[in-house]
Amino acid sequence: MSIRGVIAASEPHTAEAGARLLRRGGNAIDAIVAAKLAACVTELPLTSLGGGGACVWGDAADGYEVLDFFAHTPGQGLAGPPVLDFAPVTVDFGQTTQVFHVGKAAAAVPGELVGLLELHRRAGRLPLRAVVAPAAAWARDGFAISPQIAMVVRLIAPIARRSPAVARLFLPGGVLPQAGDRLANPDLGDFLHALGEGDPDAQVARYWSSLIEDFGPAHGGLITAQDVAAYAPVVRQPLRVPFGSYTVLTNPPPSAGGGLIGVGLRLAETLGLGEEAFLSEQHQLAIAAVLATVSQIRQSGYDERLHRDPASIRDLVAGVAQPAWVEVARALRGENPLGATTHISVLDAQGMAAAMTTSNGEGCGHVLPGLGIHVNNFLGEDDINPAGFHQLPPGVSMSTMMSPTVVLAGDRACFALGSGGSNRIRSAILQALLNLLAYRRPLDEVVNAARLHVEGRKLWFESPGLAAGVADALHSAWPEATRFDAKSMFFGGVNCVADSDGRLCGAGDRRRGGVVVVAE
Repeated sequence: MSIRGVIAASEPHTAEAGARLLRRGGNAIDAIVAAKLAACVTELPLTSLGGGGACVWGDAADGYEVLDFFAHTPGQGLAGPPVLDFAPVTVDFGQTTQVFHVGKAAAAVPGELVGLLELHRRAGRLPLRAVVAPAAAWARDGFAISPQIAMVVRLIAPIARRSPAVARLFLPGGVLPQAGDRLANPDLGDFLHALGEGDPDAQVARYWSSLIEDFGPAHGGLITAQDVAAYAPVVRQPLRVPFGSYTVLTNPPPSAGGGLIGVGLRLAETLGLGEEAFLSEQHQLAIAAVLATVSQIRQSGYDERLHRDPASIRDLVAGVAQPAWVEVARALRGENPLGATTHISVLDAQGMAAAMTTSNGEGCGHVLPGLGIHVNNFLGEDDINPAGFHQLPPGVSMSTMMSPTVVLAGDRACFALGSGGSNRIRSAILQALLNLLAYRRPLDEVVNAARLHVEGRKLWFESPGLAAGVADALHSAWPEATRFDAKSMFFGGVNCVADSDGRLCGAGDRRRGGVVVVAE
């Protein structure tokens, strides 16, 4: 049988949903939308129709573009600040804890539902009912929860228990689920079924009305009718980063991640990375130097420029303002934890690529009544609110570290990849790209080799697979380094697919239960 395509995801149902559409003759967009709808059911702690994301997609014939459907800040038309439902929640990760803010005032205007529908409308081949069907069936009939998702539910237990409606989604019988337990979401199943079988516009209107009614100022939230009326996904030109004979396409401003990855690639190429023995002391210290420089760049007013002067970010990546940072990286070379995000990559047999990253934050602890949709808490995450909570004006497209990425050889897509992992997304994707393009490692090693992350003066690193003495060298160079003796989802979850001279293949990140399905 001929191969129809390949998909890499972080959960078996998600990957199978996309593969079903490929087997039925669908293209990469049909597959990735079906997979993401399934993920809203089977990976609900990580992604939801109440969240947002971005997708880079296209082919050699028609070119490539980014559909940005991340969240916008709410509050347009409010006469004055309402009393906010906004509270801290501490999540215990074992080695550390992290404080998130939840409640209805943590919810930004979500774009995931309309973004997925817009993507399918622009480029899907099969009817919407076929694309929606796998997700609707698992929501209605139930599914077996994977070990990784069961673990995430345990981590966010304080949020899962915040309201009875959310508890019903995550805690069957009132107890934390174990791997293999069955979960169902009949309200979401009915909504998805109606979306595919009826009038999608009517269902979208119902969804928006529920957000205005239940997450507006009368209930402690900030979402208004003006916010909903103003929201629309945005088509953007990808950020293009040359690297050797390849061109890397990734998420442009106002996304934070794409530009930082682009700068990291240009620094690595200028420094000549790729000659060191893989996972040796020289390799790890070189990678740490690049990551540390990227962290310093972010701390130098980068986030503020994303909205004020996005062209300057493209200039930075192009090298116009880079020489000083090269010297910083050369000098360094001489010397938090969940990230509720998920990524899917698809390549089809006709050469179309699609890479999509979405998130629900950790969820705000409230659902849309009768729809089974857990709404995001993007306004309550420190990582994407660097100036403080509720400081951005209403109607702003929020920044995100999400960086779905496609790599071109000439004008042909040869790799599609991306990662979840909050601030660690930039480090995970940058290292995967360098493993792939500079060190030319096998695909499974590209996504599963030991990783590092640098934030300010702090280094985190995984030790499995490192050459002897490397961990000691990292601790010597970074006295406050945190060592992980096992691979951890802290470092993201890269899922990558490849077209290797016409052979479609993929690799999933085992940190987050990575799954690859080749559809025949």
